[in-house]
Amino acid sequence: MIERTPVESSNIKSIGYDKDGKTLAVEFKNGGIYHYHDFPKTAHTELLGAKSIGGHLNKIKNQYKYTKQDDK
Repeated sequence: MIERTPVESSNIKSIGYDKDGKTLAVEFKNGGIYHYHDFPKTAHTELLGAKSIGGHLNKIKNQYKYTKQDDK
């Protein structure tokens, strides 16, 4: 499990990053948790520094393969 930190966003509840696995973990406020794979550390840093985290993620998310995590 990737530890996530709460963020200020209208759609995203929390974000975490596993630098060894290059995986971004995003928990949406609707309860869905997604892991974006082969996600570079620089992209993670840019995401956290974006004026709109949700807007920035929406622009770049289709560049990465992702998996929806079980709600358990």
